[in-house]
Amino acid sequence: MTDVHAVTSARRSGRELLGIYLNDHLAGATGGAELARRVAAVRRGEEAGDDLLRFAADVAADRAALLDIMTALDVPVRAYKVYAGWIGEKAGRLKLNGRLLGRSPLSSLEELEMMRLGVEGKAAGWRTLKLVADTDPRLDRARLAELIARAESQLELLEGLRVRAARAVVGQGPSAGG
Repeated sequence: MTDVHAVTSARRSGRELLGIYLNDHLAGATGGAELARRVAAVRRGEEAGDDLLRFAADVAADRAALLDIMTALDVPVRAYKVYAGWIGEKAGRLKLNGRLLGRSPLSSLEELEMMRLGVEGKAAGWRTLKLVADTDPRLDRARLAELIARAESQLELLEGLRVRAARAVVGQGPSAGG
């Protein structure tokens, strides 16, 4: 009897942990979608503007995909975590970037690095869900593979933009600074 209780408890605990995990990713996705939308709006008209607009749309679609997955897995959304992600993105704007008001040349570099870190986390989340799909038929392995591929593409885009921003801010080598 205790073995059945232990297995049932472990399954419940696993479901609870998965729910916490997915809600944590949803909080990150909420903050990431806000950041991507804001960066795309700020950089509209620049060389990277169209790429950033597409990226922001993809991030919003990825967040929606996560919500669909949570629904399929019967994982309730924890609103307080969603709000925390939203507030966290707003608070992230209040960083010391060398300028009291307005954007610094560091702003774009730091935003691209933050978005890149977010996409790394998102890709890890999709890979974890792909492992869950091995034993849970409610998850679509092909869809998860698409989401992983899109995250990898997003990482390539952001890394290219990050390198350009880094070169513009800190130069290309020791002689750039004089």
